[in-house]
Amino acid sequence: MKSPLEKLKYEVAGELGIGTDDTTYRQNLEKMKIEAAREIGIYDQVKDGYWGEVPSRECGRVGGRLGGKIGGNMVKKLIALAEQQLQQKW
Repeated sequence: MKSPLEKLKYEVAGELGIGTDDTTYRQNLEKMKIEAAREIGIYDQVKDGYWGEVPSRECGRVGGRLGGKIGGNMVKKLIALAEQQLQQKW
């Protein structure tokens, strides 16, 4: 059973077209990761699927591009939910 935050993650991922089930979500994230690697110029280093030689700074750049889309939208939704609850309370 998914936690409420996990459910929110998949809801946001669905809204972004990333996928609402685990398999589709993971497949699309992998595609996005490769796309980000191309954008920052490290695709040749990771095209075989091995990221062990990629500096952490570059991995962070890739992760930031992926997590930013999902995480940023999750934060927006959480803030909206909190605002709704506060309005109901006061």
